[in-house]
Order: sequence, then C-alpha cells, then structure tokens
Amino acid sequence: MLAYQHAYHAGNFADIHKHLALLSLVRHMLRKKSPVTYIDAHAGRGLYRLAEPETQKLKEYETGVGTLWSARQALSGCHELLDDWLAALQRLQPGAKALSHYPGSPWWLAQGLRSHDRLSLFELHPGEHDHLEGQPLLQAARRIHGDGLAGLQRVLPVATPRLCVLIDPSYERKAEYAEVAESLRFVARKARHAVVMLWYPLLPAGRHTTLLEAVRKAELRKVWRSEFEVHSLDSATHGMYGSGLLVLNPPWGLGDELEEALACLLPLFGPPARQRAGWWVAE
Repeated sequence: MLAYQHAYHAGNFADIHKHLALLSLVRHMLRKKSPVTYIDAHAGRGLYRLAEPETQKLKEYETGVGTLWSARQALSGCHELLDDWLAALQRLQPGAKALSHYPGSPWWLAQGLRSHDRLSLFELHPGEHDHLEGQPLLQAARRIHGDGLAGLQRVLPVATPRLCVLIDPSYERKAEYAEVAESLRFVARKARHAVVMLWYPLLPAGRHTTLLEAVRKAELRKVWRSEFEVHSLDSATHGMYGSGLLVLNPPWGLGDELEEALACLLPLFGPPARQRAGWWVAE
C-alpha cells in the first residue's frame, strides 16, 4: 500500500475524468452560501511536475492531459465546464504555453475554498505527504499524515452544515474495494446529506464489480455512476481500460454537465472510447 505514488500516473485519462467531475462538483457546492467541509481521503502530492523522474517513467500524461492540451484551441467553446477546466490548467503553467505541471485533487478542491469552508487532506505515504506539506498553493488546507479511510472514522461528523468527500485509493489490495464501499456507507450514516465522490479503476480482472455490488446492497438512497473508457476490454491485457466514479447524493445537474463535457473529448481518444452514466442506486 505504501508503494503507490500517483506521480507515476499523474495526468492520465482517469485523472481527466475524475478532475472534470471534481471541478463540476465544487462549482455546484459553491451555489449555496453555507460552509462546506471538504475531505480528500487520498491526497497524493497535490501538484505534479511532469518533468519528475516518476512521471517521466511511464509518461501517461502524454495520452491523457497532453492530448487535451494539444487540442485546447479546438475544444474551446465545446462546453463551459471543459473551458473552465482548461483555463484553470493554463493558469497553473509558469510559461502559459508549455504543459509542465498537472494539479491533483487537493488543488482542484482548494480552488473553490472560501474563508468559512474547510479542507482536510489525508495522505499515508510519507514521501507523498512531504511533497503535500511543501505545496504553497495548499496553505489553507489541513494536511494529515495518515490513512484516509481510518481518518474519516475520526473526523466525522463535521461542524459545518455540508460535507463533501473524495475517496480515491490505489486499490493495490483487493480488500480495498470492500473497504471503500463500507466507508461510503459509514459517511452516509454519519452525515445523511453528505456528497461523496468515489473513484475506481476499470481493469480486466473486473474487481470493481465487488465494489459496485457492495454499494448496491448498502441501502443507500442516491448513487450516480459514470464510467469513461478509452480502451476496449478485449485489448486491455493488464492495466486500466477505463475509469469509474460513484457519486453519493450528486447535486442536481452534475451528471448532465459531466456527460456533455466528456462527449467533447471522445473524438480525441478515438474508437473505442465511450462513456456511460446513470443511477446505480436510485432514490
């Protein structure tokens, strides 16, 4: 579990799926004035230099965010969410032209942080946590060295009237699929109206079905699902062929916004790229 470092995968197609959804979620949360506590259970470094040796080893960003960056002029105007996502990404680049940095989920959460909101970031890997501590763009966040799922047990319920949680583990252990389903059930029990986004990989072994079925049986009321596939299952002998998201209590309009933005991206990835979405657990 402590072997995983997201720097090897930063900016890949799954990050695009996840962070477009996260930006949409934050935008929806900001429509109300009441304070929000945001919790990122698996924060990583917070910000990734694409020139780092770890990121350069696999260069997954080249077929992920790099594809969008190269096509950003053509994508302009396709969808407001995508325009805002690309504009935020461009502001982060020191030269404003070359793609040199990719922001992780803590950075996207911090963009919408108001003075009365709270942001807690959990990271278990000591090296990744050191990087997280050194991020000047995240000074307003509480950065905690520890396991995020265990941390949820300690910090809930929260003092603010609203709660938004991101659960995004490495899934290096098979048991994590069941553990995150139980964590989702725990958060829903402690904060009935909490909004929770849970990411999972689509792998040829199909272990995500364990998670999906556990969530279906957890007696939750509203869980929406989005899956974004860029490879066919038949061609993926190992590694991810797609990215999945479950959202507990999704704000109204989030699903349509994300689907429309992702539809703009499908031609960039070519066949057999596709997306599907809908209620996994209806009210």
